[in-house]
Amino acid sequence: MVYKDESLYLSHSKQPNDIMKRLILSFLVTFMVFPAFSQQNTPNPKKPKLVVGIVIDQMRQEYFYKFQDRYTQGGFKRLLDQGFVMKNGHYNYIPTFTGPGHASVYTGATPSTHGIISNNWYVRDLGKMIYCAEDSTVNAVGGSGPNGKISPRNMLSTSIADELRFSSNKRSKTVAIAIKDRGASLPAGHTGDAYWFDSNTGEFMTSTYYHAELPQWVKSFNEKKLAEKYLSQKWETLYPIDSYVQSIADDNEFEGPFIGMDKTVFPYDLPALRGNNDNFGLISTTPFGNSLTLDMAYAAIEGEKLGKGNDTDLLAISFSSPDYIGHRFGPTSVELEDSYLRLDQELEKFFNYLDKEYGKDEYLVFVTADHAVADIVEYMQSENVPAGNFNTRFVLTQLRGFCVLNYGNGNWISNMSNEQIYLNQTLIKDKGLDPEKIQRDLAEFLLSSRFQGIKEVYTATDMRRMDYITGRKHLLQMGYNHKASGDLLLVLEPAWLSNSYRGTTHGTGYTYDTHVPIVFMGWGIKPGQSSRYVTVTDIAPTLSMLLNIRLPNGTTGQPILEIVDDIR
Repeated sequence: MVYKDESLYLSHSKQPNDIMKRLILSFLVTFMVFPAFSQQNTPNPKKPKLVVGIVIDQMRQEYFYKFQDRYTQGGFKRLLDQGFVMKNGHYNYIPTFTGPGHASVYTGATPSTHGIISNNWYVRDLGKMIYCAEDSTVNAVGGSGPNGKISPRNMLSTSIADELRFSSNKRSKTVAIAIKDRGASLPAGHTGDAYWFDSNTGEFMTSTYYHAELPQWVKSFNEKKLAEKYLSQKWETLYPIDSYVQSIADDNEFEGPFIGMDKTVFPYDLPALRGNNDNFGLISTTPFGNSLTLDMAYAAIEGEKLGKGNDTDLLAISFSSPDYIGHRFGPTSVELEDSYLRLDQELEKFFNYLDKEYGKDEYLVFVTADHAVADIVEYMQSENVPAGNFNTRFVLTQLRGFCVLNYGNGNWISNMSNEQIYLNQTLIKDKGLDPEKIQRDLAEFLLSSRFQGIKEVYTATDMRRMDYITGRKHLLQMGYNHKASGDLLLVLEPAWLSNSYRGTTHGTGYTYDTHVPIVFMGWGIKPGQSSRYVTVTDIAPTLSMLLNIRLPNGTTGQPILEIVDDIR
């Protein structure tokens, strides 16, 4: 009931003390029911202080268990014991490379949506390949000029980092760190800060997309010259080499030696190797690249005071060195095993630091990988497993000959890369030919017995008209971008690779490339595990639900219900 003249009501009341009691009681109830009114300047108790995203470049899910006997209690084992582990996490598109991997983790979308269809891809209008993170409109800040033309502008959707910042009117901070520029610039999204390693100077740098000059904490970090210190030592095994029973013999013919070495055997004299192996860039192919990355992460936490404000901050860390090591030495090497044993110890120190800095239940960590990896072809062959190296040059020569024979003279094939073939659409139009028929003709030709290693071929017309929901054709479609992808898409046989060097690679839709870790640990997460099939595009929407923020605008993944519906 509302009284127009409250004084009149009070003057006629026979129990003014009762009225005052009611007013006081009403105030107290309001205060207790709506405590947020009295806590506007305190951190939100329903959100973590800091989210730490960890992407381990080229980590197979099996590495959690393969080397488990010698992991510390506080590193990978802690993730397994205290985190929620999705044991059957996969990439849901082709090709599985670093650029699209990082973009997909943080956007919750596949390349068909976010547009990062590979590390490098052919652009018809330009008539050349472009790099996923290149940006000719920006310049280097710190480091060296050629390595500074980097930004996330080729990524066409927002990321979880962007949405976290927008949710707090950009009071939340986002910092992304990696050896690789694409491992930093894409996770940082369009609104965060990214720093990557410059192999020419041995320092971390950024571009004018992010800053006009390096923040003082980055300058101070670079002045320590840690890369120089790490490369002034030998890389020797952490334990006696004969105890590395999860790896094949150290001296073998399958791995790729450093320039200046005939064999891939321990120890590695890093000071002696530097001159012939990209100078400071050598650190990326050693475990010390992981150490340097974490050193920079510590500096970022302290320099930016991450997790110390009233809003949740995000630190995105990408460990690039496992990829460089895996490419050169393969997943069965002593070098790879040693690097994971060392990374495990580094993670234990890092998690202990976060415990001390924030408290165990005040930060949220997720761990995944941007792709996994295939075994070295020659090693598989030595074990009588069907495998092979795909001869791209031979295929391209044969295709061009077929086109001239059937359609007349001309440069009919503009580009072949990432197991995709780009036809010269201008020439086809000028000749008045049917592009769909040419696609079908070439697909049939590629499936003939003269070409070893090709399992399936799909046309751009297939990708645009059909709606595939299962199998490798579905993975291809999730990686197919209507404006950027090729006219013919190839799927190779299992264990076949387009690889022209010793060592190995990745990029396929087979489980050895798609099966990666997905683990959440810390704030709100109950320990557990599930073998249900989930994808990396489910990570960002899971974070959105946990943080109560908007989904990235291109998201196609779904929240992982085992995690979001059972938080503490």
